[in-house]
Amino acid sequence: MSTEIDVLVLGGAGVDTIVHVPELPLPLADSHMIQPGIVTRAGQSGDFVALGTSALGLRTHHLDMLGDDPEGDLVRALHRDRGIALTAVPQPLGTKHAVNLVGPDGRRLSLYDATRAAETDRLPEATVRELAAVSRHAHVVITQPCGHALPALREAGVTVSTDLHDWDGSNPYHEPFAHQADLVFLSSAALADPERTMRRITERGRARAVVATAGADGAYLLADGQLTHVPAAAPPEQVVDSNGAGDAFAAAFLYAWLNAEPLRRCALYGTVAGAYACTVPSTRADSIGRAELCARVTDLVSGG
Repeated sequence: MSTEIDVLVLGGAGVDTIVHVPELPLPLADSHMIQPGIVTRAGQSGDFVALGTSALGLRTHHLDMLGDDPEGDLVRALHRDRGIALTAVPQPLGTKHAVNLVGPDGRRLSLYDATRAAETDRLPEATVRELAAVSRHAHVVITQPCGHALPALREAGVTVSTDLHDWDGSNPYHEPFAHQADLVFLSSAALADPERTMRRITERGRARAVVATAGADGAYLLADGQLTHVPAAAPPEQVVDSNGAGDAFAAAFLYAWLNAEPLRRCALYGTVAGAYACTVPSTRADSIGRAELCARVTDLVSGG
């Protein structure tokens, strides 16, 4: 099969309004003075994965629903400026928009506008099949239209990854994504027993590997029945925001995996990229480049 795309990203295009707050939970008050100012910029989960894989030299194509609105214009401009191919399906309800409250320690609380999506939303099957036919891999964001695209991706024969984010291990909404993906990423934040959840994913689905990120504790990799702890990489600068760290981890892991690196080394790439993302203010959409990523991983492996 001839491929024109290394990573096809489905879903997760949108806009965030960033509000830095004095603490989380935010104290009840009539008003708060915000420093630095409130900023709206393009970039949600799919955007960040696409930015990350593209910055690492992978041919990337992003497919999602966008509105004919100022938010959609921001997303289109981001992809145009970064040279990332984008197929935008019209969304009459408008482009996805969220407000992120960011605390001084970099933690965040995201508030999503639920009016900008409907149960009937779909990515056109013909478009999904056409793009999948020329792709090596598809990364699927857990938005509702993407769940309906999973059968077409499987029939196209591409490998599939997904990020379940802070899944609690029981919400049935996430299960089709967890069970249809070859690579599953998730956060351990809401899991009482991460290993148990990871093993259930492999037992009930088709995952070759499951990765649970654990913030400052690094990550856990389950592959071939073995659970391995991968230590966190040291951030190159001060940590300012955790927004996008999981997406950066997934993008770097995919870069290494598509280059046939061993799975544990793929996870090392992920920890380095995730640590880098935590040093990028949430008002920007920047990703680690290939040269810096490879150099940092080589340094980790050599013990430098």
